[in-house]
Amino acid sequence: MKNIITELQWRGLVHDIMPGTEEQLLKEMTATYIGFDPTSDSLHIGSLVPIILLVHLKNFGHKPIALVGGATGMIGDPSGKSDERNLLDEATLNHNVEGIKGVLSRFLDFNATEANGAVLVNNYDWMKELSFINFARDVGKRITVNYMMAKDSVKKRLSGEGEGMSFTEFTYQLIQGYDFYHLHKEYNCLLQMGGSDQWGNITTGTELVRRMNVGEEAKAYAMTCPLITKADGSKFGKSEGGNVWLTADKTSVYKFYQFWLNTTDVDAEKYIKIFTFLDQETIESLIESHKEAPHQRALQRKLAEELTVFVHSKEELEKAIKASNILFGNATADDLKELDEATFLEVFDGVPQAEIARADIEAGIEIISVLNEKTGFFKSNGEARRALTANSIAVNKEKVKEDFILSEKDLINNQFVLLQSGKKNYFVVRIV
Repeated sequence: MKNIITELQWRGLVHDIMPGTEEQLLKEMTATYIGFDPTSDSLHIGSLVPIILLVHLKNFGHKPIALVGGATGMIGDPSGKSDERNLLDEATLNHNVEGIKGVLSRFLDFNATEANGAVLVNNYDWMKELSFINFARDVGKRITVNYMMAKDSVKKRLSGEGEGMSFTEFTYQLIQGYDFYHLHKEYNCLLQMGGSDQWGNITTGTELVRRMNVGEEAKAYAMTCPLITKADGSKFGKSEGGNVWLTADKTSVYKFYQFWLNTTDVDAEKYIKIFTFLDQETIESLIESHKEAPHQRALQRKLAEELTVFVHSKEELEKAIKASNILFGNATADDLKELDEATFLEVFDGVPQAEIARADIEAGIEIISVLNEKTGFFKSNGEARRALTANSIAVNKEKVKEDFILSEKDLINNQFVLLQSGKKNYFVVRIV
């Protein structure tokens, strides 16, 4: 087997690793699982690292198992939380589980038949049959309260302000540990991976596997990756509008592309290793090229391109690049008309807007009236006329003269017109 740990280390994807893990991964195909919490019906880019870890595992010949926490989601992971989370009702939880399964299926083929084909599981499927008495008797007796209290996720909650920790959340690490035991038994899963905040939960799982088995069957390993941060210390994965999601209904492809494109130089150098599958030689060459001409932002462009293709598709990347070029490049009216409504509004977010009645457009409006009376883009007819004479007015990216009549044929998505004065002054007209 090729050494996946060496690969993950140079990418900055190894934080803690249990002794023997590297040797196990070198020895044979190893089933490895990572859990995903169904707090929403989608995943945001904070979940990209565990997804990428599963893809690396598959590429290196190991068997990836993605676990969606239908059962653990009913309780809520206390790791990194200062307060008890609101519990989701069953209908919401089921909806979220299905949404996450759909997202994960875009990155891993769960119908593959080869030996290391990816597997998708929901821990509710085995937890629903387990009675409280049986769980307390068969699982609870294996791990001492002293052991559980020593975990950081528990200690921080008990020693901090607030109301402490409920019994429900206290049992979370045992339930997650039982997941490892179940997958160990059913799939010979020997390794669990996750973020560094999961180390306590994961090692409880390895301990449970050891205590509920004997001899060779008691082997279990753990590895975590660092929690990703920005160079300035702020939280990764947030934009001004909130989380950056992996589904276009929550974060448009354009905004997703722009998020990576706007990464700082320092972060881009780190993220290109973590979030792409480019080899070491290619990445080092990109970093050197970027240092020679940072103003060209080659690193950010490559990062944005690779991630947009990985999460969405090559076709969606091309649309996002076209949308970006509308503001910063030589776009045409045809390029504008290819934008869907959501992308158009995002490209021109913050640009002044005005409304014009559809009846006026159907009748046709002189451009001077559009620029002044109908929108207020210019303060007077005289100012509008001077701009037109200077050839500085464009409608939908095409220069117009004083005799231009705005009509229905000029509408973008049958409801917008883009006015432009000079290179950078934009105005959106919405037809109502």
